[in-house]
Amino acid sequence: MVTGIILLIVSILCVLAVFREFKSKNFFAVLFAGASALVFGWFSIMTIYSNLFS
Repeated sequence: MVTGIILLIVSILCVLAVFREFKSKNFFAVLFAGASALVFGWFSIMTIYSNLFS
């Protein structure tokens, strides 16, 4: 459960990075921060889901 919460915090920080880099027009960083947000968000949701319903 702790791993899921840590991954959720990381994905929230990645989303904040997407907005910050989009404002500074650094689209390469937007791409990587967006991909990181999707991957970490998916793993956090699935980790929390797995711990709650198994």
